[in-house]
Amino acid sequence: MNSLAAGAPKAVADRQTTMRVALVELDEVHLDEVAAIEAAASQQPWSRSLFAGELLMPAGERHWLVALVDTELVGFGGMMIVGDEAHLMNIAVRPTRRRSGIAGQLLTQLIADVVERGACHLTLEVRTDNVAALELYRRYDFESAGERKDYYGQGVNAAILWVHDIDQPGYLAGLHRHDDNGENP
Repeated sequence: MNSLAAGAPKAVADRQTTMRVALVELDEVHLDEVAAIEAAASQQPWSRSLFAGELLMPAGERHWLVALVDTELVGFGGMMIVGDEAHLMNIAVRPTRRRSGIAGQLLTQLIADVVERGACHLTLEVRTDNVAALELYRRYDFESAGERKDYYGQGVNAAILWVHDIDQPGYLAGLHRHDDNGENP
């Protein structure tokens, strides 16, 4: 298991700026800031209590990380793991820190971590009007598997995306080519 599972931060140098991003496991002390970022990022935000509930789930079923620059919490992401499939449940970056590679760093580490836990396939739903997120996911080889009509209400559909064989050496070797540029959800 990697150092994140033991609670040690993983520092990642952001190639677009000189800031250092530390990725650490979500903890109760992060919940207020995570909820604030979620409220700023989403038209239908998760509540603080929903994130708190995620912390109560068995570790083998959930995996959440936060991104820190110095002491500032700048983003978060989480996956649900069921058998050999993982589901990206949520990922968001503080609006003032978007387009700096943070979402890519989070996604790269989350994928590597769920592969260590046995995942071979990864899915997610994303708003069909979220162009930045769709571009990010395409860089990670996600492909469309259809849409969920009116998933987000008010006529906004969800694109259902999948990437398979994330446990294969070729996919894993290419992960870090994605996390240094582009747009963040």
